[in-house]
Amino acid sequence: MSDSLDRLTAALADRYRLERELGAGGMATVYLAHDLKHERQVAIKVLRPELAAVIGAERFLSEIKTTANLQHPHILPLFDSGIADSFLFYVMPFIEGESLRDRLNREKQLPIGDAIRIATEIAGALDYAHRHNVIHRDIKPENILLHDGRALVADFGIALAASKAGGSRMTETGMSLGTPTYMSPEQAMGEREITARSDVYALGCVLYEMLIGEPPFNGPTAQAIVAKVMTAEPTSLAAQRKSIPPQVEGAVFTALEKLPADRFATAAEFAAALAGDGTTARRHGGTRVTGPAARPPNRLTALLAGIAILATALALWGWLRPTVEPETSRQQVTLWRHSLGSLLSPGVSRIATQAAIAPDGSSIVFADPANDSSPLRRKLRGEADSRPLAGTEGGISPFFSPDGRWVGFMAPGGRLRKVPVEGGAPITLATDGNWVYPSAAWLDDGRIIYVGAGAGFRQVSSDGGASRVLGDTTTNATDNSGMLSPLPGSRGVLYTSCPGNCAVASSVHVFDPATDSSRLLVDDAAGAWYSPTGHLLYGDRSGALFAAGIDLKRLALTSGAVPVIEDVLPGSVALSASGSLVYAVATGGSVPTELVWVSRQGQVERVDSSWRADFQYPAVSPDGKSLAVSVRDGPTQIWIRRADGTRQQLTDSGSVNWRPSWAADSRSIVFLSNRRGAAQGGYDAYQSVVDGSAPARLLLDYHFGLWEAELTPDNQWLVVRSDEESNLGRIRARRLTGDTTLVPQVVDQYLNNNVALSPDGHWLAYTSNRSGRKEVYVAPFPSATSARLVSRYGGSEVRWARSGRELFYKGEREFMVVPITPGAVFVAGTPRPLFDLSGFRAARNRPQYDVSPDGQRFLMIREPSDEETGKVVYVEHWFPELRGKVRAKE
Repeated sequence: MSDSLDRLTAALADRYRLERELGAGGMATVYLAHDLKHERQVAIKVLRPELAAVIGAERFLSEIKTTANLQHPHILPLFDSGIADSFLFYVMPFIEGESLRDRLNREKQLPIGDAIRIATEIAGALDYAHRHNVIHRDIKPENILLHDGRALVADFGIALAASKAGGSRMTETGMSLGTPTYMSPEQAMGEREITARSDVYALGCVLYEMLIGEPPFNGPTAQAIVAKVMTAEPTSLAAQRKSIPPQVEGAVFTALEKLPADRFATAAEFAAALAGDGTTARRHGGTRVTGPAARPPNRLTALLAGIAILATALALWGWLRPTVEPETSRQQVTLWRHSLGSLLSPGVSRIATQAAIAPDGSSIVFADPANDSSPLRRKLRGEADSRPLAGTEGGISPFFSPDGRWVGFMAPGGRLRKVPVEGGAPITLATDGNWVYPSAAWLDDGRIIYVGAGAGFRQVSSDGGASRVLGDTTTNATDNSGMLSPLPGSRGVLYTSCPGNCAVASSVHVFDPATDSSRLLVDDAAGAWYSPTGHLLYGDRSGALFAAGIDLKRLALTSGAVPVIEDVLPGSVALSASGSLVYAVATGGSVPTELVWVSRQGQVERVDSSWRADFQYPAVSPDGKSLAVSVRDGPTQIWIRRADGTRQQLTDSGSVNWRPSWAADSRSIVFLSNRRGAAQGGYDAYQSVVDGSAPARLLLDYHFGLWEAELTPDNQWLVVRSDEESNLGRIRARRLTGDTTLVPQVVDQYLNNNVALSPDGHWLAYTSNRSGRKEVYVAPFPSATSARLVSRYGGSEVRWARSGRELFYKGEREFMVVPITPGAVFVAGTPRPLFDLSGFRAARNRPQYDVSPDGQRFLMIREPSDEETGKVVYVEHWFPELRGKVRAKE
């Protein structure tokens, strides 16, 4: 490692951990780094020392602030900038993708549609920057990043700062602003006043290269290229690629005009010309016609004027005549890859709705409820398939900005973020959100109210900045509040209070920012939304959607409730202000799943064809003779099934008894129960003998409540997970005899869960999102120091083989196995897939499967078919139907 890199690494060590060099150019070197404060990967661009010396730190930092205010879906944002031990640097998001140069090197020529789309996206970014008085000066394929196929313009920073702060002294460094191949004639001549038309020229060069495979002017030296830029005409596009539309060729050649005045005045005009809006440049033979068409003759002018008057009259008639509302329409849509059964929890389906509709109804953004690593997906109206929303990996609980331009969401670790709806780099707004009960609402005045890490409400500006606590956080902390939705005019926020993970009860409340307080609106309800028809919509726990009149001034109901839709899966509703609605259809009662054995090759065998129920968290006894499983049929109870086919309900107290784990002797199980009404909506840990000869014994009542519990093989320790002040997973252990003090195992700022002890009791496996995505780690027990990363590219639901020689977990789509070498030092091999996970129940926080004693089969829960679980329905123009149903009941 060079001395310079050593100095740079040390200078940035308090904020960033340099990992490797990504590339170097004439003006800067780019490094991949880890942002220590925000737990994310970033790209740090460090100016060459000679350039930094010419510009000067103060002037560079002053000028680069301008680029920090550029926020556009197709502009790579600036996170940070500064000086560190004489190094000038600025920080950008690290984009996992490729540059346009990489794609051109691979494909040479792009499909015409792709080239036009990318150019249009770049034009949009440039037009936005130009309107903010920022000229890029160095548009080229290397500075265009492709993230999920969409263009992001990078490097607004160096060129602007260098041109303004460096001035004529740039020549002293031997460097120049711009790249000869894409440099406009006026830039090549060294003119000091560079306008937006210079960027338009460069974009014309880039589009030319995307279409043909090489730029319009090339040569062996920079001088040769500049000479062609000043004197030569580019070769016709159509002569080299006949399929290029005439308006595209005309637009490109207008952008490449030698004189700036002959080019498009703005990048927006260039984009419009590519789309063929009637004012585009055209090329016919060897003659190019630019600008608007010639003025028509007077007679035609008069005719057109008459048509305009008639059109105006018709428009006025249309505005003044009585309106006819469009008819309500319904269609079934496919959102999640999983069946709806995987979305259910003991009470309502989710604490926060995992779908959001754009205010104008043009698209639905939704999360994958069973996969922590997947990005949000966006489904456009009229399109059968959805596409991933760039920059939202691991995101959940999406919500739209009032203007529909941004999507907010909760990222791993409780980071509240927003991302442009068309995709782009995410912007972190707050880092103190609640990852267990994630929900937020974007108000009309730009405030975002969200559930904080301590479960109380917090508020932050949609532009970022410091957040602050709202309301009585002590009260809210016991509510496990979620499903936030905004009221118009920033009047308040509707939310669902959900003690005990909605297992027993839930109610709808409204938070009033004006008084900084909450009030109850509807008891025994789950999920609430405001309809512009003047109604409060809410779901009840049995699966119906109701409407009641509401007074926004008083925040009080003005009429009784009327059922408007039957058989709605609780908590599955999303509503737009334009009258679009999406919801999941509930079939009533528990969701019928079945227990199956799955071989290492993916072959499936039913455990008991006569037993179907809503199964959760199965566990195989160490001797292989029995299994325990939670069954949700009204109250959630634990059942035992023996190898001879007999079944026994083990629990009967409390409304939730679940997540069983076996003692090593196969004679008893440890489970969680709310029979005593545990605090924080969590549960106490109990142990019960499976022959029913004695009542369940309380093992631990922890004041925060428990979510997982396992005994060590020697029955000396109980390992538990709780969600505490910040509502993240804390893993602790306590001896069952002697000193029973809780001993921290994994207690940090990350989300930790999926507790699994090795058969010899020496190792603790668990999952954590410390890397930004959920992965599997193994640490020694009971010291739990120096955890080792085991999974790759995401992992959850970890289990050990009884032999201790293998570890199993669920990847994004495949069931994985990792070989383990026994010994005093933990040694793990390379993970490899066993079979596809499609159709099997998944969970975020506790394995929904177990391993047979010989490690050759896996007890899993097979999800029901779509016909059994219901459908996802998308409704357009729903408000006329809503009004009709309310009127019919009045």
